[in-house]
Amino acid sequence: MRDAVVVEAIRTPIGRRGKSLSDVHPSDLSSVVLQGLEQRTGIDPAVVDDVIWGCGAQIGDQSFNIGRNAVLGAGWPESVPATTIDRQCGSSQQAVHFAAACVISGQYEVAVAGGVESMSRVPMGSSMASGSPFGKLGKRRYGAFPDQGSSAQTLVDRWNLSRTQLDEYSAESHIRAAAAQDGGAFDSQIHAVPLGDGTSVAMDGGIRRGSSVQSLAELRPAFREGGDITAGNASQISDGASALLLMTSEKAAKLGLVPLARIHTAVVVADDPVTMLTGPIPATAKVLRKAGLDLSDIGTFEVNEAFASVVLAWLAETGADGTIVNSDGGAIALGHPIGCSGTRLMATLIHRMRRDGIRFGLQTMCEGGGMANATVVELI
Repeated sequence: MRDAVVVEAIRTPIGRRGKSLSDVHPSDLSSVVLQGLEQRTGIDPAVVDDVIWGCGAQIGDQSFNIGRNAVLGAGWPESVPATTIDRQCGSSQQAVHFAAACVISGQYEVAVAGGVESMSRVPMGSSMASGSPFGKLGKRRYGAFPDQGSSAQTLVDRWNLSRTQLDEYSAESHIRAAAAQDGGAFDSQIHAVPLGDGTSVAMDGGIRRGSSVQSLAELRPAFREGGDITAGNASQISDGASALLLMTSEKAAKLGLVPLARIHTAVVVADDPVTMLTGPIPATAKVLRKAGLDLSDIGTFEVNEAFASVVLAWLAETGADGTIVNSDGGAIALGHPIGCSGTRLMATLIHRMRRDGIRFGLQTMCEGGGMANATVVELI
């Protein structure tokens, strides 16, 4: 039976908006991680059947099929095709699902899944600057679609979360990320980005050391007067790229490559597009049911920290052990370059599983439009 294994999982450092990576074109960021896959595995890129690339805002510097432009910029053969997909925040996690499905079905032997977002160069909302994505029929059904910050506040209200709980969770994200960075947990997954002046960026830039509940409590609400969602308990606006190299275990053996993990089960769900951010809850239930696993079988989780309220609501509904959820910190501390985040989380997840000998890991993330992907990964 054919399978889909990951033989390498890497990412750039995550740069803060307007900081370390803001001058690097997103196509070049993408090319850097493709070159990193080639350098780390020694693979001949000519054997890659397709590159499936996620990107949330496909306009301006990120337009015209940025996945293909990344292949060309990486110096890979012109014969290597690529496509760029958009499932909002889950774009590159969906890229993994598509790549794995094609490998398992036999349509591909070797595939790359990844994604990019340069939110410094292509700000949030850029793709809607010249029009609205919502037509009359959708508006007639749902009325006004809220921004994600308002949806995050809805989760606060529905699950009776306090501002203190949000800020406690957020401070802990920074503490965990700082400990992971200091302990070298990110070293095996990060591929440095050269800046062309002889220097390079090799460390995540968003971690706020010394962040505390007290300092976070001083921040003003960002979306609603008297609300609880602030810049401190939401994901950071960031720049970055990430990628996975997938193939069958048989192909890996032929190429002399050692698989890191297997894509065990992959699902996608859709939920209320107005509340929007609750999708990880049914996605987790669905992926566990399809995998034939219990929550207790999962040794580590990555639940994207779009907002602290997303993870806290997910924890309340699933009953998962919070100590093994985002144990190296998450997007609140590291950043959330939208198209990059799916495979960034998966790189972090897989390298943690390898480091700690964890058999099963589960990743899920909320996505614009009320969707969510969930993936169970099995250590090899």
